[in-house]
Amino acid sequence: MALSATEIALVISEVAPLLTGGWIQKISQPLPRTIVLETRRPGKTLRLLVSAAPETARLHLVTGSLPSPPSPPAFCQFLRARIQGARFESISQVDNDRIVRLSLYAAEGPCTLVAELIGKNADILFVDREEKVAATLSGNKDRIGQPYQRPAAGRQHQAKSGSSAQEDTQPISSGSQSEMIEVRYRLLDEQVAREQQRQARLISLRKTLKKEGRRLEALEQDHEKAMRYRGYARFGELIKANLGQIAKGQSVLTTVDYFDETLPEVTIPLDPTKSPQGNMDDYFKKHRKYLTAERTLRPRIDEAKREIARLRQELQAVQDGNWQPPAAKPTSTERSTSLRGPGQRRVQHRGPFRRFTSSDGFPIFVGRNARENDELTFGLAKSDDLWLHARGTPGSHVVVRLAKGVDPPPETLRDAATLALLYSDLKKSGKGEIIYTRRKWVKKAKGQAAGAVLVTQEKSLHVSLDKQRLEALKTRSAMEQEREHSGVAFLRSSRRATVPTYGHRSTKA
Repeated sequence: MALSATEIALVISEVAPLLTGGWIQKISQPLPRTIVLETRRPGKTLRLLVSAAPETARLHLVTGSLPSPPSPPAFCQFLRARIQGARFESISQVDNDRIVRLSLYAAEGPCTLVAELIGKNADILFVDREEKVAATLSGNKDRIGQPYQRPAAGRQHQAKSGSSAQEDTQPISSGSQSEMIEVRYRLLDEQVAREQQRQARLISLRKTLKKEGRRLEALEQDHEKAMRYRGYARFGELIKANLGQIAKGQSVLTTVDYFDETLPEVTIPLDPTKSPQGNMDDYFKKHRKYLTAERTLRPRIDEAKREIARLRQELQAVQDGNWQPPAAKPTSTERSTSLRGPGQRRVQHRGPFRRFTSSDGFPIFVGRNARENDELTFGLAKSDDLWLHARGTPGSHVVVRLAKGVDPPPETLRDAATLALLYSDLKKSGKGEIIYTRRKWVKKAKGQAAGAVLVTQEKSLHVSLDKQRLEALKTRSAMEQEREHSGVAFLRSSRRATVPTYGHRSTKA
């Protein structure tokens, strides 16, 4: 229940002498409809709580600090910009109503906070020196820029109760008004805070479940794609055994499958644009992708399913009212420097640059700023790596790691170009031209700022932001982060591994 006009008058008579002349040194908004003004007087710090919550509208002093959200809401930011450091001139009740004026003197001159503590219409307004409303806690745009007028609800309330509001309740005659009010509303505030925490967790769980569902779907699609390559080592061995009989431009190879006891004939598709050796290498490479997928994707699919089941269980508990907030987690700094456990490796922050993996498995690096662009292009990148940048506009340098003599597959090129578009000033338009060349044709511009380059022998392509492509890139990037934080190195070198059961000599991907 909101404070009555009588209780408000008693609180003001108590707090006005304590706050007048003090300086506002800190402003917080611990709850959506509540602000706290921390005021400094010589030798004393006082905290005035003003709540415009419909059921608990009130103002009084509080004895301790209240937890604030990680980022201040818009109204709190506005007050910090306008009245932090302001001096309390006076606190008064308007015509014995449930309206309180906090008169202040700030850097820009006199101003007023008006607390309208009137039930469901409760609000807190910032009124400038011209008595015009500049901001409201409720976000009521209709009052912004208008001369301040008392709400109709307040005038009606006064008319009903006569010339004063003294009939609302019996005066509280003993003890500190603020202390008694704080005790009275503490339980209600805790209940409100718990409900807000529950609602926030509900929203977070639903969002996380969708994200985990997309992640699981991407993992299963990658695994399903890799499963198609399960028998490709056998095809590679059969091509190897028939290298001398395959003509260039041949589209199929029909041979005896000596891996089958019945020795049937098998027809193996060939790429007519590639040599017999190239076709053999392709089959072995795709089989290595299958081996890597079996080793790395299957455990992550199982882990993702377990995580989704856990999230659904927690979601059900929140909906049923059986959920308890978890213990506070350590800060990001503590997590990055703490040990994972006895004898285990220390978890470190990821290295520089944004890191992605293309749909073909090639590493992609993206600079975050001019310094990283310079370091990426002239430090990490090798001469045969692919280099990309948005044409004619500021943006990130993008590098695709390639082996010597290897051309980027079309999908990898489009993945990297999409990232170059995303991390450039062309992002707003959603489309643009991306230039690309080998790193060896990129030179540092002499006398220019870090990241400025001269490019020759470039080609270009026009790309648009593809949400599905970006989601796939970010999903693969998230999976790599998980592997790094679990202490398991990402096995990119698996593309160069030998095929253990067929005796094929290793070749570079």
